[in-house]
Amino acid sequence: MPLHKITRAGEPGAADVYATESADQRVPKYRLPEHTSSAQAIYNLVHDEMLLDGNSRQNLATFCTTWVEPEAHRLMDESIDKNMIDKDEYPQTAEIENRCVHMIADLWHAPGARKTVGCSTTGSSEACMLGGLALKWQWRKRRIAAGKSYDKPNFVCGPVQVCWAKFARYFDVEIREVPLRGDALGLRPEDMRHYCDENTIGVVATLGVTFTGIYEPVAALALALDEIQSDSGINIPIHVDAASGGFIAPFIQQDLEWDFRIERVKSISASGHKYGLAPLGVGWVIWRDSAELPEELIFNVDYLGGNMPTFALNFSRPGGQIIAQYYDFLRLGRDGYTRIQQACADTAQWLGAEIAKLGPLELVYDGKGALPAVCYKLKDGKDHGFTLYDLSERMRMRGWLIASYPLPAKRSTTIIQRILIRHGVSRDLAQLLLNDLGRALEHLKVNPVAHSSASPTFHH
Repeated sequence: MPLHKITRAGEPGAADVYATESADQRVPKYRLPEHTSSAQAIYNLVHDEMLLDGNSRQNLATFCTTWVEPEAHRLMDESIDKNMIDKDEYPQTAEIENRCVHMIADLWHAPGARKTVGCSTTGSSEACMLGGLALKWQWRKRRIAAGKSYDKPNFVCGPVQVCWAKFARYFDVEIREVPLRGDALGLRPEDMRHYCDENTIGVVATLGVTFTGIYEPVAALALALDEIQSDSGINIPIHVDAASGGFIAPFIQQDLEWDFRIERVKSISASGHKYGLAPLGVGWVIWRDSAELPEELIFNVDYLGGNMPTFALNFSRPGGQIIAQYYDFLRLGRDGYTRIQQACADTAQWLGAEIAKLGPLELVYDGKGALPAVCYKLKDGKDHGFTLYDLSERMRMRGWLIASYPLPAKRSTTIIQRILIRHGVSRDLAQLLLNDLGRALEHLKVNPVAHSSASPTFHH
């Protein structure tokens, strides 16, 4: 027997973890192993596999939080066994979720924020679907009351995240995604009359368009819908998909009216795990008041120990992300969130100004007035010898993940790159990124790619 297989009786931990039987052979990939193994050996094997992943801190394509404080890590660990849906067994977690709902409602200027309704979700995608379902049911109730058909619902939107296409397909609602025309980057007020009708359950306005980071003009869209109602009597509500902007605008764009200060806004969704700074796995949806959430969508569950109302697409979920979100709210307060988001915005605008100096690149969004992000394209009218997909691949060699993709619909011939600046992306880290971007451009200039086979990369 090889010496490295020998362990002394009574000393199961004496062998080096890389000299155990588990480490000395290929482990099964697609079936359960026949026998148990030591926890430390298996931990090391899995840990080593995870080294092949990219470094999340260098992933500037994702909106999601990639840095949290050690105290948030501890709270997550202490909450690993808590099922947030079981409010009878974990009443304090339920209370913390309730506090977060009302804090966010107050942040978004809900009238009577202490009494409004909302809930946590697994992320903004589920939150969007819950907001959309409420719009559909409210519209259907109005149609039934008026004695009209309700078999052809639609909603109107600009360039939206894929969750809205899923909502349309899963819940049988026509999606009327307004194509981008001219230099438009999002939904415009003049689009309303051409796409809205009596079957429109609502307009989805995006505060932080996934493709570019810009805000769609919620207040101007509401005014256009006011005019439609004045002319035709059709009353069309707005849902604001504030996946990212919902935790940016209240702190560094406080004068911008986009939330419940606009009466036509009936619901708002956002990701806690994006610019809300919570760990991955939490989103929020808030309704203007309880009248906007149909009672028919709320289920009462009594088999977990108590009678509990619930409205969600998912059921059992971990409570740690909600607790960590509450920690962020208490830890940072308005002042802390403002300083963090302003620092991100300042870095994004600085980076945009520096990128504009790089010869072949032209800014599409400079980081001012909306999300802390920068978007750019290759300058028109010249064969640069490479594509932005090539540039993304070159940057990946240094560990940077940067999204490259075409704009939607009629602007699909325009390929852009987007860099997101999040909490944890310091000015110094952004300078390192800029240095690598300059070197990558210089390399591609000297070594043009004759026939690029690079495929599009896009990250939510």
